[in-house]
Amino acid sequence: MSMPDPARSPDPLDDVAVETERLQAELDESRPPHAGPPSQIAAALVGLGAGIFGAVGSYALGLGSLTQPGPGLWPFAISVVIVVLSAALVAAGRRLEDAERFSKASLLTLVALVTLVLLAALLPVIGFEIPSLLLMFVWLRWLGKESWLSSIVISVCTVAAFYVLFVLLLQVPLPRLI
Repeated sequence: MSMPDPARSPDPLDDVAVETERLQAELDESRPPHAGPPSQIAAALVGLGAGIFGAVGSYALGLGSLTQPGPGLWPFAISVVIVVLSAALVAAGRRLEDAERFSKASLLTLVALVTLVLLAALLPVIGFEIPSLLLMFVWLRWLGKESWLSSIVISVCTVAAFYVLFVLLLQVPLPRLI
């Protein structure tokens, strides 16, 4: 009985290493180029500004105490975390290179932000059902590139589930049509 030659037997770890290298090369090829330290710091400053704005706004709502929290306590806590992390990013931003240059794909983030602002503007006027349905549909169809049918079905089912959960079961006083 002869023993198999160890030099000839395939090593499964070699296959994993080759596959890992192939996937890493594919990822590097599809990634937008780095934007550099100035963009990294600019993004951190935007986060810092948003955190400060959130902290000031939530403080105006009233913090209350830990035993009797006011409506601004948790938004204030989250805003402080955003400020601290953004300040750390400003300090470390010159040495980092993970910010990507703005590209056509970056506009998707702007579309998402605009639709959220529209949701917030329309919510008190026409209730949460229609704006939420439109938001879900836009995000699924155009940002997520889902099919028309799945975008419609998922949007309707999600808004219906939110309605049942928040309006009927939890009795949250959301502005609504029905």
